[in-house]
Amino acid sequence: MSFSNLGLSDKVLAAVAGAGYTSPTPIQEQSIPHVLARRDVLGIAQTGTGKTAAFVLPMLTLLERGRARARMPRTLILEPTRELAAQVKENFDKYGVGQKLNVALLIGGVSFGDQDLKLTRGVDVLIATPGRLLDHTERGGLLLTGVELLVIDEADRMLDMGFIPDIERICKLVPFTRQTLFFTATMPNEIRRVTETFLHNPVRVEVSKPATTAVTVTQSQVTAGREPHEKRETLRRLLRDAKDLKNAIIFCNRKREVALLHRSLQKHGFSVCALHGDMDQTARMAALDQFRKGELPLLVASDVAARGLDIPEVSHVFNFDVPHHPDDYVHRIGRTGRAGRTGTAISIVNGADQKSIAAIERLIGQSIPHVELPGAASSSETQVLEGDAPLQPAEPRGRDSRRSRRGSRRSEDGAARPRSGKAHGENGRPVKSRQPVPQMAAAEVPSIGRPIAPPKHDTASEPGDHSHLPAFLLRPIRARR
Repeated sequence: MSFSNLGLSDKVLAAVAGAGYTSPTPIQEQSIPHVLARRDVLGIAQTGTGKTAAFVLPMLTLLERGRARARMPRTLILEPTRELAAQVKENFDKYGVGQKLNVALLIGGVSFGDQDLKLTRGVDVLIATPGRLLDHTERGGLLLTGVELLVIDEADRMLDMGFIPDIERICKLVPFTRQTLFFTATMPNEIRRVTETFLHNPVRVEVSKPATTAVTVTQSQVTAGREPHEKRETLRRLLRDAKDLKNAIIFCNRKREVALLHRSLQKHGFSVCALHGDMDQTARMAALDQFRKGELPLLVASDVAARGLDIPEVSHVFNFDVPHHPDDYVHRIGRTGRAGRTGTAISIVNGADQKSIAAIERLIGQSIPHVELPGAASSSETQVLEGDAPLQPAEPRGRDSRRSRRGSRRSEDGAARPRSGKAHGENGRPVKSRQPVPQMAAAEVPSIGRPIAPPKHDTASEPGDHSHLPAFLLRPIRARR
């Protein structure tokens, strides 16, 4: 089947042909006719199957008739992240070449003034993240009463990020008679509840089972040590030994781990950029642009890059941290093997990750094969290569340690010293000691910043010579009775 059989307008068909596409994907083939018929659609498909074009192309056809009014958008698309919202706008710019449509982007990191100016001129398509959209509505600069079509994209990611309450608020602000398109890759119970509440007699389009991985992705897992420096060394060996590695996304569970791994790879000579939620919007878009253009072939990212980003030629995905939620694994490895291409997904696993790996295998319905890392370096070599060997454990400060110190207080001839450390005279009373405090060893001198060199001693001086000590150390110590 070709796009001409789906009922799209001539302008849209010309734009699709100009982009080089000849036949629709299964999700596009089944969804577009129902969207053009003004039916609610529940679309379930793997990531990388063309879900974005499944609602962009029919929306362009429907928007050819009509005109937008100030501060009242005609259609609304909700995305969980800024990157996904910007990517959807790029699709409208690509396929809507021959149409005069006003497309606005409401995301964080951009001034409210510029966004208000676009809303005042009238918007046909409004692409927004839930938080910034509600900010504009609460300020009174946006009315959703004119929305004819509502699209909720990556709904399972909305659930993970805690946006479901915001989605429920937004659905109550738009007209009851709107058309709703709901797209997701997985169907948790909470998502099913939302679809039953806000979709009216929807057409269910399911081109693959929820939470399944693409057959074009080769999955494997590699065992590493528990220490972070051992995992980093394993990752570097995988990057150096990987076959046909063109570019790769390396996923971490936390933003802090993204920053640490980014610095470590830069230190070892890799061309790498970072992407996580704490970066400002300009830096995030710049990192994605460098990765897409191939200027930096490695991208260390958190799960902000795991959903919906369309980078079609990613050859490898590395899970430096195994995700805690099994659904995130499906989305992560979905960044490779897109549009019929082959890809490789490797997870670095230690003993603490076995429970998460078992949950992932239960979700995807298959086992992830183990792959041995050839010629693995020994632990001592790994510490030298990394340069951040673990610190030696400090001496325990407890009753046992005090006993050990007491046991070591013996004279050179093996006789035990008095526990109180006080000298006793003939009448049994303690005698005040006037012995100076012994000099600290060089290793015991505390240093902050520049190390303090030990005092130089004259080799000819006698052992009883304390002239090199400061005066306050030579003061007598009063022993309490």
